[in-house]
Amino acid sequence: MARKRQRGMTRRQFAKLAGAGALAAGGPAFLFPDRARAAGKTLKILQWSHFVPAWDTWFNGTYIKEWGQKNDTEVIVDNINLVDLPARAASEASAKKGHDLFMFLSPPASYEPQVIDMSNVYAEVEKKHGKKIDLAHKSTFNPKTKKYFAFSDAYTPDPGNWHKDWWTEAGYPNGPDTYDDLLKGAKKIRDASGHPCGVGLAQELDTSMAMRAILWSFGGAEQDEAGNVTLNSKQTIEALKYVKDLYQQTETPEVFTWTPPSNNQAMLAGRVSYVQNAISVTRQSEREHLPIDAKIMISPALKGPVRRLAAEHVMNCYVIWEFAENKDGAQKFLIDWIDHFRDGFLAGQFYNFPCFPSTVPDLQKLIASDDRANPKDKYKVLGNVLEWATNVGYPGYATAGISEAFSTWVLPTMFAKVARGDESPEDAAKAAEAEYKRIFARWK
Repeated sequence: MARKRQRGMTRRQFAKLAGAGALAAGGPAFLFPDRARAAGKTLKILQWSHFVPAWDTWFNGTYIKEWGQKNDTEVIVDNINLVDLPARAASEASAKKGHDLFMFLSPPASYEPQVIDMSNVYAEVEKKHGKKIDLAHKSTFNPKTKKYFAFSDAYTPDPGNWHKDWWTEAGYPNGPDTYDDLLKGAKKIRDASGHPCGVGLAQELDTSMAMRAILWSFGGAEQDEAGNVTLNSKQTIEALKYVKDLYQQTETPEVFTWTPPSNNQAMLAGRVSYVQNAISVTRQSEREHLPIDAKIMISPALKGPVRRLAAEHVMNCYVIWEFAENKDGAQKFLIDWIDHFRDGFLAGQFYNFPCFPSTVPDLQKLIASDDRANPKDKYKVLGNVLEWATNVGYPGYATAGISEAFSTWVLPTMFAKVARGDESPEDAAKAAEAEYKRIFARWK
């Protein structure tokens, strides 16, 4: 865990300390910085250790320092591994003590009773930067209570990452474009070289997003727009059959025990032909100058029989606890932060896409030509990401019921049972729908 503490004085403090009164007291008071900090405040932030380390370096080492100096505030940032976020959130909520700002990587609707309404934060940001994208709205708003339980500054696309040489040899020089392509092409690759496909089937974040993408693209969904459970459908059963075929014909049992970094590691090691993941894969290959770098290409979400759709890879969702000691400072921090989002977009090497598009007006130009990338236009494919990225809970909102089902891995467990042959698609869909109904009933 990285812990960064940043302190500073504003010009107003400096002027007061260096003014006539200070000199009359016998010397330059700015030699005693504790006097300046005595009246200051503290802001405590917890967020993940970013998959692109350059973002943490800039945010913790530059932006936090500057904001703290301008706002007479000691800012403390704690970075922890993404897999530790749920347990840490539960601990702070239970103890009613912890950080002022807490960042989740998926919509935390189940914590609505323990957090403040972010409507004012959104309103202030929208005055300067225009409307937020619908993805942010549906990920942080409760249509029943009319409360924004979180504030989202950014989302991360969830494209495909594929091995250029192997897919070209299999007859797909532009990589897979559909799920049918994925099944047929990945099977050819495994049969020819032994290299499997790398779509996870474990209880972890990447699997959760990949399975939702397949479910939606086959026409299924966990719920409808009104929030009614709709999982047990013909479309869901077809998606389950597809994943069983994908596993049996193209994958290996390791996918059942993967953790979030596993598919990154497998792709970078040259072991798998395709993974669905954020650009952390390619950014790592660039950063470490790996030989495989020029061979990993990026594709948009794959098209299914019904649509082309995928969840965002991660959805930044900041909450301010009701028990936070510096609620005002936390709100101001978020409002100010959006003014500097473009700097963060560049520092994070395009990983965090803006929920307020006007903050990065030249986004298309930036991603179309990047000196780090090989080829330079590798990331251009993400230019239309909002045409195929949606929120957890699609086509409805990211409700508390959806949040609990997401955090308890109901969907990836359903797919894994069918892929392994433990249950039939029909029985698995029926059991998973019953679990969704039980969870949703708890939140009515």
